[in-house]
Amino acid sequence: MRTLKEALKVYFIMGSPNCLKDPAEVLKEAINGGVTLFQFREKGKGALTGTEKYELAKELQSICKQHQIPFIVNDDIELAMELDADGVHIGQEDEPVKVVRKRIGDHKILGVSVHTSEEAETALNDGADYFGIGPIYPTNSKDDAKPVRGTELIEILRQQGFTTPMVGIGGITSENAAAVVKAGADGVSVITAISQAESPFKAARALKNNVEG
Repeated sequence: MRTLKEALKVYFIMGSPNCLKDPAEVLKEAINGGVTLFQFREKGKGALTGTEKYELAKELQSICKQHQIPFIVNDDIELAMELDADGVHIGQEDEPVKVVRKRIGDHKILGVSVHTSEEAETALNDGADYFGIGPIYPTNSKDDAKPVRGTELIEILRQQGFTTPMVGIGGITSENAAAVVKAGADGVSVITAISQAESPFKAARALKNNVEG
């Protein structure tokens, strides 16, 4: 089993609204291309709910299991528990980190989106395993994205002595991925750079090459 820092290298986030073709096919291609961790995020216009959401999550989870890729669920703690997912990722607007950590137990991965040093400090003290930091570059994948800050916060947190695993998110492509890692991130997370690529396999491969540099 790779370490969490290694697993964060090429972090793919996706749900059915993000895909141009069948999500299962997109995920298989992405994994073959070099994705190291997957987050199921079923949000946005036309997102599945209820049984359909559960069935898709289960299908994508089984693909991840076959390839030993950690399967993380965005926000939906009930779904994560039901599926016995490898972990969850939450934002600042979701349940408090402390509460989520208690609900999922000590052995699951808990990722938290942070936008300031204070949020990072609190998240770490309350049980976060890694930070999602962004948006690094402009993005269209999230309607409620915070202001773009480039790699500034990653650099600040590293200067302040945070050794917590960190992943950059927001507008990341194979062209700018290396700069995010150079700033101190352990990896990059993307949605559309892979999910809407003509070849998710090639897109994931290009990201991986640039992250590993």
